[in-house]
Amino acid sequence: MSSTLGHTMDSPNHTNLDPSIFFLLGIPGLEQFHMWLSLPVCCLGTATIMGNITILVVVATEPALHKPVYLFLCMLSTIDLAASLSTVPKLLAILWCGAGHISASACLAQMFFIHTFCMMESTVLLAMAFDRYVAICHPLRYATILTDTIVARIGVVAMVRGSLLMLPCPFLIRRLSFCQSHVIPHTYCEHMAVVKLACGDTRPNRVYGLTAALLVIGVDLFCIGLSYALIAQAVLRLSSHEARSKALGTCGSHVCVILISYTPALFSFFTHRFGHQVPLHIHILLANVYLLFPPALNPVVYGVKTKEIRERVFRVFQRDQRTGLKASE
Repeated sequence: MSSTLGHTMDSPNHTNLDPSIFFLLGIPGLEQFHMWLSLPVCCLGTATIMGNITILVVVATEPALHKPVYLFLCMLSTIDLAASLSTVPKLLAILWCGAGHISASACLAQMFFIHTFCMMESTVLLAMAFDRYVAICHPLRYATILTDTIVARIGVVAMVRGSLLMLPCPFLIRRLSFCQSHVIPHTYCEHMAVVKLACGDTRPNRVYGLTAALLVIGVDLFCIGLSYALIAQAVLRLSSHEARSKALGTCGSHVCVILISYTPALFSFFTHRFGHQVPLHIHILLANVYLLFPPALNPVVYGVKTKEIRERVFRVFQRDQRTGLKASE
């Protein structure tokens, strides 16, 4: 990375680090609380791993759950696990030990994977909205529209879409010069946090970052809103109050997950773009809420609000308990 990350970061004015290394500062202004902040981070990381693995195991071991809606849920759980593993270990190292050193290559890799997983999750949430639309508006055609092949293709599209949209960002950053500082005031290598350290013209990075965000968040939210508008229209045509309640009840979990996922994302996006008076530590806390809370809460929402998941979880644990009792005898 000559004349860019490797040689242009030759003025380590904040630390004595090698110029090819970035330093993640954590949460500036809250350094004295880093150890305390590590407690909820550790709890959320543990909940993410346990909850999403439980969802994956339950769906995999219960043939009755091998349906599109639960396959999409498995995609969501896999993405949440991957995103959490991309951020939580380094975040805990920073909060516990102040170990913020990260090589330029590792920083770019972390940036790519974190943002790619976020884009993939948005695509899967859109697919789940489409699933609810087909189930409620075209129930007789549900099995022919959402076949296993279509579900698999949607999964591939989510992966390819996120990867292709994020792929230019590391290359756009590699062309930049970092002549002033390589200390990132953040807990992970967020795209704009790295871009702000660069000297020279960062307009292409900013424009592309905004365009990619709008293509994902803007387009997906519009399509999700359209799906639910059509669902509401179809539900209002039902004559029975019980039928309307049942139809809307099947959307409850997905609506909760959408709110959990997009609300902190939108707050983080708008404060980052327009909240210039918002303190830096608020920006960073919002960015971490966006990455930490949805993966931990999504399995809980589906476990609590979805009868099929809840019953299967109890059944799996009861089966394990019976197996353990027989083994002890």
